[in-house]
Amino acid sequence: MPFHKLSQWLSYSLIEPLEEAGIAVTNVDGMTGLAEYRNGGLFIDTGTLAFRDPADAARRHDVSSPLVVEWRALTVALLDRLAVLVRERLGRDAASLPLGRILQGGTWSAGRVLAAKLRPDGGPPVAIVSDGTVF
Repeated sequence: MPFHKLSQWLSYSLIEPLEEAGIAVTNVDGMTGLAEYRNGGLFIDTGTLAFRDPADAARRHDVSSPLVVEWRALTVALLDRLAVLVRERLGRDAASLPLGRILQGGTWSAGRVLAAKLRPDGGPPVAIVSDGTVF
């Protein structure tokens, strides 16, 4: 599972400027989803994912803990599945609606809105001990 969110975010951010400069960017949909807390939080907040031990929701977890690593891996896998469903629903294909657009206009935004409704600080549903470089 690719977990280097900052490198992935940079790659996604460069697509539009490169294309606007006339440089063709291919296989955009081959990039993975971002394993970050807005996308992953959406899956917990909607009940798609649940804690094996409900008490884990109240605990703080190190960013390298099995719970966080599994959550991030499941986020990447579920984003791919969700992209297929969204495209089918909208009658689009990967070329016209790549994963990056689904992330920015859909999962990330929806995760942020839902987090704000469910938690006063709008933070993630998993309390993570991190310096911010992973999420």
